[in-house]
Amino acid sequence: MSHSMTGYGSSARIFGGYIIQFEIKSVNHRYSEVVLRMPREWTCYEDGLRRLVQRDLKRGRVDVYISKEQDDDSSLPFVLNSGVVESYLRAAEDLKVKYGLENSLNAKDLLSLPDVLVSPDHALDGDTAGEAWESVLVDGLEEALAGLLEMRRKEGLHLAADLEQRLVRLEQIHAELIAMAPQVVSDYRSRLKSRLSELLEGAFDEHRFAMEVAVFADRSNIDEELTRLGSHFVQCRTLLQASEPVGRKLDFLIQEMNRETNTIGSKANHLALVNRVVEMKAELEKIREQAANLE
Repeated sequence: MSHSMTGYGSSARIFGGYIIQFEIKSVNHRYSEVVLRMPREWTCYEDGLRRLVQRDLKRGRVDVYISKEQDDDSSLPFVLNSGVVESYLRAAEDLKVKYGLENSLNAKDLLSLPDVLVSPDHALDGDTAGEAWESVLVDGLEEALAGLLEMRRKEGLHLAADLEQRLVRLEQIHAELIAMAPQVVSDYRSRLKSRLSELLEGAFDEHRFAMEVAVFADRSNIDEELTRLGSHFVQCRTLLQASEPVGRKLDFLIQEMNRETNTIGSKANHLALVNRVVEMKAELEKIREQAANLE
């Protein structure tokens, strides 16, 4: 069953003296678009996190928000982040050389600057620190993504059920059109004969009359359109039962059904048939609106 494109998921992790919040939401979009917003120091993980989202979400606009804040309840001791301290000191020295600023950073100034004091986990050197943080980010995002997928799955079930009901109604109208199609020519023959009898007082050419009815029958024949519509209904039901994303295929199929319905309407010269065409077009529009929410 194809999923809805609308969903939301969230999670949280505590690591390195920080509380890390994950939020992911998705809305309808013609293509796949993933936008990540997170602290600048984590941009090196962005490609991997984006691929993680795209692994499970094939269509829709997806916004991922990852934020962190100091964990006030953390019992972890804090240590100096030597690399950051050295960067601040170099920057202070550059200001002194380039601009003649005499004031230098003292210990109090340094301790008030961001990321100077960090937890031992955050202060890990080299690849170990990077792998630890990446693991935390991937784990948290996967949990949020699982919540979003579950919401999309449930909404997809409701959408598919609604589409199934509307498809049943389309098939009912289709059956009515098949039953009514022969009557269109019969009614035209009766009306034309009655009208000609009134105008010509019964003295009209039977051969020409038969030819006129035959031309009308050929021009108003909708057998091909009804056959193609029947085939489209079968394909539509097959798509609704598929496990892969079907939104684009369904959109194209609805366009084709609309095309056949419009052709039937243009050929119709019968009030009851035209009324059924109008109802079919209304149902197709409702199906199109609902299908736009499917992945």
